[in-house]
Amino acid sequence: MKRYVLAMTGASGTVFGVRVLRELVKVSEVHLIMSSQSLSILRDETGLDWTGNTETEIQDKVRKHVSSENVFYWSEHNLNAPVSSGSFRTEGMLVVPCSMKTLAGIACGYANTLIERAADVTLKEGRVLLLSPREMPMNAMHLENMLKLARLGVKIAPPVPAFYHKPQSLDDMVDFIAGKILDAIGIEHELFRRWKGKHAGNESSL
Repeated sequence: MKRYVLAMTGASGTVFGVRVLRELVKVSEVHLIMSSQSLSILRDETGLDWTGNTETEIQDKVRKHVSSENVFYWSEHNLNAPVSSGSFRTEGMLVVPCSMKTLAGIACGYANTLIERAADVTLKEGRVLLLSPREMPMNAMHLENMLKLARLGVKIAPPVPAFYHKPQSLDDMVDFIAGKILDAIGIEHELFRRWKGKHAGNESSL
C-alpha cells in the first residue's frame, strides 16, 4: 500500500483537506498532521470537532469519520514523529489547505513545525510535494514564494473551481477541487465528470 503525508494548516478550506483524506485512505496509508489553527477552523467551517488532548484521541476521531484504520495522526509539535525523517519512505506529501505562513516557511526551509519539517524532508528526498494555497488576492511575496517552490518541482494547486461539469451543490464543487488535487499526484478517483470535448449539436458531452 502506498503511503502519503497530508497536512492541513490554518487557512479557510479545511473541507478540501477532509475530502482529499477520505479518498486517500481508500488506496493508501495516510499520515495526517494538522496545525492547532486548522483544527479550530475545521470545527468552525464544517462542524467537525477533531480536537483532543492526545494524538491518539484525535486519531480515533479521524478514523471514525473516514471509516478507516489507514490514517495516523501526528501533532504539529511532535518532531519525533516518523514523517520528520527521510528514512521514513512515502510517495509524497500534500498540504491542503496551505496557509501563506506555511508556504513561506517551506519556501525558506524554516522547519519550525512538523508540517514544515515533513515538507522539507519531502523536498530533500525528491518526492512529490503538493501545496494548495488558500488566499486571495495574492501579493508579490506570496507569488514569489510559489514561483520559488514551483521551480523546485513543487506542485502548486490552489482550490480554483470550474463549472464545465455543471456542479449542482457545494459538495460537487468540493469534489471537483479534491479530484483535481488527486489528479496532480496520480491518484485515481471518480469525484467528478471529466471533460470529453464537445461535438457540433451536442452540448452535454461530458
